[in-house]
Amino acid sequence: MATPRTPAQGSDEPSGTDHGIPDGEPLPHEDPEPGSALAEPGQRLLARIVDTLIVGLPVIIVVKEFVSGHRLDVIAPPAVAGCMLLYEAVQLALWGQTLGKRFAGIQVVPDPSGPEGAATDAERAGAPETPGGAAEGRYGRPSVPRAVLRAAVYSVPIALRPVHILGLLASLFWVANAGFIYEGTQRRAVHDRLAGTLVVKRRTS
Repeated sequence: MATPRTPAQGSDEPSGTDHGIPDGEPLPHEDPEPGSALAEPGQRLLARIVDTLIVGLPVIIVVKEFVSGHRLDVIAPPAVAGCMLLYEAVQLALWGQTLGKRFAGIQVVPDPSGPEGAATDAERAGAPETPGGAAEGRYGRPSVPRAVLRAAVYSVPIALRPVHILGLLASLFWVANAGFIYEGTQRRAVHDRLAGTLVVKRRTS
């Protein structure tokens, strides 16, 4: 809490903080309490389910028109993985959100907490604007390399599922990936940590 400053004698300056804000009120440029704006695990799960249905169902339906039986089990996972990678990387780079994340009310932003995640000028410039024209947030949307890396870390294990040992490792990775959300205070999965991103609740005003 900021230390109140006593106004000089004869001055019209109001009491309170140096910014003329009553004691205990956050300053306009201060971030909320750490973790308060982070997406809930349930929101992230909902977004992932929606995205998987949007991409997976059409791809599998199309693939089944051309192959069947064992070949379907071999071809479908890489096809879904490739489409998921493209689907997610493009949308994150353009808007910081996939359709599933829009539905869940969350977005992906560069993580400002460390050198590997510090937002670039281009990423900050990509921050969406509020109706009043002010940039929404300070960190913007992920850069193209960051969006591609984040999408690839999640999507590539899908393509490995037809290979028995690699498919087992991929399943273990997904379990660990989800578990990492509960490790630490920033709710960062493995793909967030490698790409230097955070998932936050989308501002509505």
